[in-house]
Amino acid sequence: MYGLTVRWSLADAPKGTLKALRSYVEDESFAKFAALDGLRFKSWRARKGEWFEGTYVFVSDEARAAFQASFEKKAADSAGSKIIGSAPITIEACEIVAVVRGKAGFRSSASFEHDKRDDD
Repeated sequence: MYGLTVRWSLADAPKGTLKALRSYVEDESFAKFAALDGLRFKSWRARKGEWFEGTYVFVSDEARAAFQASFEKKAADSAGSKIIGSAPITIEACEIVAVVRGKAGFRSSASFEHDKRDDD
C-alpha cells in the first residue's frame, strides 16, 4: 500500500498547541480528508511536547505522489504548520505493509476522549 508520513516537531510549540491540534482535527481536518479522492485512510498521531504526525494510505502510488507534491508546495502554510508555528520536519513516502481492522472496528468520528491531565 502507498503511504505518506508528515511530521511536525512540537518541541518548541507554544503551550496549548496539542489541544488546538485536537480541535482542528475534529472541527475541520477530519471532514476534509474523509472526502479526499484516492485516500484509503488517514490517522493523526501525537506525542505531547515531541511531535504531531499525519499518516496516510492511498489507493495508488500516483494518488500518493500527487497529494505529496501538492502538499509539499504549501506545507509551510498548511493549517497544521500555522497552529504549530513551524513547517513539517518530515514528509516522506513509505510502504504500508498491512492494515488490519480489529474486532473493535474503527471510529467513525474525530471526537475522542483523552486524559484531561494531558491537556497542555
